[in-house]
Amino acid sequence: MTSTLQAAEATEAVKRPGRWLALGVLVLAVLLVAVDATVLGLATPYISEDLKPSGTQLLWIGDVYSFVIAGLLVSMGSLGDRVGRKRILLIGATAFGAISVFNAYATTPEMLIVARALLGVAGATLMPATLALIRNLFHDPRERSLAVGIWGATASAGTAVGPIVGGFLLEHFWWGSVFLINLPVMAVLVLVGIKLLPESRTAHAGPWDLVSVVLSLVGMVGVVYAIKEAATHGFAWATLGAGLLGAAALYGFVRRQLTLPTPLLDMRLFRHRGFSGAVLADLLTILGLSGLVFFLSQYLQLVQGRRPFEAGLAELPAAIGAVVAGLAAGRAARRFSVRAVVAGGLAAIGLALAALTVIGQSTGYPLLGTALLVVGVGAGFSFTVTADVILSSVPKEQAGSASAVSETAYELGAALGIAVLGSIVTGVYRDFTGPAGTPAAAHESLGGAVEAAASMPAHTSAVMLDAARTSFVDGLALAAGVGAAVLLAAAVAAWFLLRGQRLEGGAVHK
Repeated sequence: MTSTLQAAEATEAVKRPGRWLALGVLVLAVLLVAVDATVLGLATPYISEDLKPSGTQLLWIGDVYSFVIAGLLVSMGSLGDRVGRKRILLIGATAFGAISVFNAYATTPEMLIVARALLGVAGATLMPATLALIRNLFHDPRERSLAVGIWGATASAGTAVGPIVGGFLLEHFWWGSVFLINLPVMAVLVLVGIKLLPESRTAHAGPWDLVSVVLSLVGMVGVVYAIKEAATHGFAWATLGAGLLGAAALYGFVRRQLTLPTPLLDMRLFRHRGFSGAVLADLLTILGLSGLVFFLSQYLQLVQGRRPFEAGLAELPAAIGAVVAGLAAGRAARRFSVRAVVAGGLAAIGLALAALTVIGQSTGYPLLGTALLVVGVGAGFSFTVTADVILSSVPKEQAGSASAVSETAYELGAALGIAVLGSIVTGVYRDFTGPAGTPAAAHESLGGAVEAAASMPAHTSAVMLDAARTSFVDGLALAAGVGAAVLLAAAVAAWFLLRGQRLEGGAVHK
């Protein structure tokens, strides 16, 4: 009787009216997070000028959001499975909008750091809930592939919309305006989502284990913090202590999940080769890309002299490529194979990054634009298909936890990428030889060099800026080479780990 009811529910879900409109609500949440992730980098120079944070405070303003979101994704995904994914999404979206106002009107560096941390708490509820709801809205594999493609395309579009809209706002308004753009999106999401989104939760999921939540948060924050600190400031006992504490907490988290009757995260998910391979591919891809993307906006503005809005437009080919590829990814994976599309996408990104190793101060836009377009196409194919594999590898009751693992890999990859590749750029940059009178602040960052040049004699500042920009570009080229190696290695790993995976009717074990 139970199986008959489940079959009837599945058939009804496939034919559910309004599911595509409901998807439109979900992609608004993705757009919200994607835009917010990209606008802060453009606003950082203006925040520095207005709030005058110290170097450490500026790092925390940029990093605390990713620390908190990485630490809470698994917990929030599991909470959505228990209390309702629609409920957690709407609560999180409302909180995200309200806390965006707190960010916009922060008057001290400390206030902005707290606001960014709270935004991370709200953001951790959104991405796992959107993917989990897609898993429960679309039971037909082909429809789900298209829905995931639209989801991924929207995330890519958000990364392009963020710099363009943010650049426009920064040229006409104060820096807080980049946070206020979240409000209209949040309002539409909540008001329409209440009507259109169906509620779904896991039956008999058990209690939400607070000890596991704490272990997950301490573990992820400790490890990510230690990686970033070691890369930025070198070895220190405090950094080592944070890393060991994080590693111990994550070990305790895994051990606890294996003993709980209803764990926060079912560790048996990782026994599925397709699931583990897709998660690893996502982590390595973001690791290889994030450091370069983090510094690309600085290159376009501080080296090539583009305005924020123009720099945002210059990055548009990556988003266009990702949108187009994301929409075609499911069909391509069915026609060829999952591993061919994912490995091919990752290899394309690797080759595009390799092309950027010849970058210089006066590199023309045709090379930059082409490389960004290829990066976007490769990312659109690989991320969309891996997200589909992850969702189809697990029962729909575990969709929230599985989605959270995917997003955690993304955040951890971003932290590792910025730390490792960022340290390469920073390490090469700091060694530049400037003329007599070059202040120490100029060696800390290219932004610091541009600011210091304003108070130096014209000839001296020109010589210093040329040396600083040359060194920065050398570091960027080296980071692109390392990123290319990581992506090509990820392509090889994906080719073997995703062998036998299929999208029709869910992933197949072979």
